[in-house]
Amino acid sequence: MTDIKAAPSRVPWPPIIYLLAIAIAIVLTLLYPLPWITEPISDLLFAAGWLVILGVVAIEVSAIRALRRGNTTIRPDKASDHLVMDGPFSFTRNPIYFGNTLLMIGIGMVSGSLWFIALALIAAFATQKLAIEREEKHLQSRFGKKYIDYTKRVRRWI
Repeated sequence: MTDIKAAPSRVPWPPIIYLLAIAIAIVLTLLYPLPWITEPISDLLFAAGWLVILGVVAIEVSAIRALRRGNTTIRPDKASDHLVMDGPFSFTRNPIYFGNTLLMIGIGMVSGSLWFIALALIAAFATQKLAIEREEKHLQSRFGKKYIDYTKRVRRWI
């Protein structure tokens, strides 16, 4: 029998995964730059990248506020006390991880680095396997039908 108060993981995988992906993207961009789209499209991607980054800030701040209002933890290595379904959690079950992925894509667009975009996708996959799937089991164990109904209304990513 699963302890419903147990944390989904002992390791806070998502911040580790995304910080590692960013570090690798920086190193690969410096050592092995990949070709990028030329002007004028590159200028449009640069501007769009900044808009993506600004959107990420809004999503992340809103998600943190929703978790605080819900009186539950933001830490992926701690047990959730309450199920938060409002704010950005009403359109994605993982707004912070979604925001982290978009942040890397936005940085790639601004810096003209395909490495950031490729590693964003790899980081999202790793986050799903190492964190999200475990968190979902934890939340289902902890909140039962309420969580199952929520998963039917709101997608994992978008």
